Amino acid sequence: MFDRLQSLEDRYDRLNELLSDPDVINDSKKLREYSKEQSNLEETVQVYREYKEVTQQYKDAKAMLDEKLDDEMYAMVKEEIEELSTRHGELEARLKILLLPKDPNDDKNVIVEIRGAAGGDEAQLFAGDLYKMYSRYAEAQGWRTEVIESTATELGGFKEIIFMVNGAGAYSKLKYENGAHRVQRVPATESGGRIHTSTATVAVLPEAEEVEIEIHEKDIRVDTFASSGPGGQSVNTTMSAVRLTHLPTGTVVSCQDEKSQIKNKEKAMKVLRARVYDKFQQEAQAEYDQNRKLAVGTGDRSERIRTYNFPQSRVTDHRIGLTLQKLDQILQGKLDEVIDALIVEEQAEMMQRAEE
Repeated sequence: MFDRLQSLEDRYDRLNELLSDPDVINDSKKLREYSKEQSNLEETVQVYREYKEVTQQYKDAKAMLDEKLDDEMYAMVKEEIEELSTRHGELEARLKILLLPKDPNDDKNVIVEIRGAAGGDEAQLFAGDLYKMYSRYAEAQGWRTEVIESTATELGGFKEIIFMVNGAGAYSKLKYENGAHRVQRVPATESGGRIHTSTATVAVLPEAEEVEIEIHEKDIRVDTFASSGPGGQSVNTTMSAVRLTHLPTGTVVSCQDEKSQIKNKEKAMKVLRARVYDKFQQEAQAEYDQNRKLAVGTGDRSERIRTYNFPQSRVTDHRIGLTLQKLDQILQGKLDEVIDALIVEEQAEMMQRAEE
């Protein structure tokens, strides 16, 4: 472990030198590549340096106990040793986590797709609630959201809404939202006061760059049509809406949110690239030993992952058995407690696997 940490520190120092090299400064590709690598190493190196400093301070303090000290000084040194020992353990535990394999997609922007599933109008209203929840969470994180495509309902929900979240580390947190979300409540449309159970599905796709997945123009069929709103009402009479079909995989993406056909095609292309990239990732994951697959993370999207119970103001994440009586707060976008618990659980499983 410490040989690896030392090699990472050496690499970090070398990157600092490279980033001051005029040849690198004048090469935008290398400059971007080295800057990103340095940024990824920075936290690990800083924690490792503090760990080494605390280790030396601990050794020095222990050595002082061998000297002739009065009672007051002896007590002070003993107290310092205890504090340093605690900090030493905290830093070592943090380093173990920092050395765990990192998901290469963690720093990416994401495309989130929410669809009303079982439950008709109520499921579509719940899809709208989830969209608001994620929008507020993104805002609190300092991320920017942009709707790519949506099919709204007359009651104010969504049959489907696809939006992009731009921000550092967006995928690292939102990836845990993949799956079926269940709501239990009395629908606004229900006069009898009976509790209904409905579901909406959430898919979180990392944005794929052109360098990561090559999609040839010859493999895409482009269809254009006039945009329309709820109930078939015409939004505009120009053929601005775009439908892209990736022929090799059969992936279809439509976009009509913009008045410009060019902008709609650009947005649709982002979603298409992300879906095709995700499809290849999912196929690769399927080949991985299923017995070693993590319980949390980007697993089966048909799996029910969370229940939002309105009568009891309760939210339960079924993957880790976490229940919080904070439904209102969570729907306001205060998801940190849930997502942090999922991250800790995944890290614990990864550490356990690393020790096997």
